[in-house]
Amino acid sequence: MTAKTPPSPKPTTPNTPQPAEPAFGWNAYAEKINGRFAMVGFVGLLLLEFFTRQDFFTWLGLR
Repeated sequence: MTAKTPPSPKPTTPNTPQPAEPAFGWNAYAEKINGRFAMVGFVGLLLLEFFTRQDFFTWLGLR
């Protein structure tokens, strides 16, 4: 009797999502970057007002 070895499974590569590539125009990548910069700017304004005890327009000298 000859023992047969089971066929070895083919190596598979995991299906990893590809990173978003920059492109021109209105797309998901541009919206993500825009949203992140908006969040950073908003937090920056909050910190400015907290540390200077003035609102943004007063800090700019517009009031």
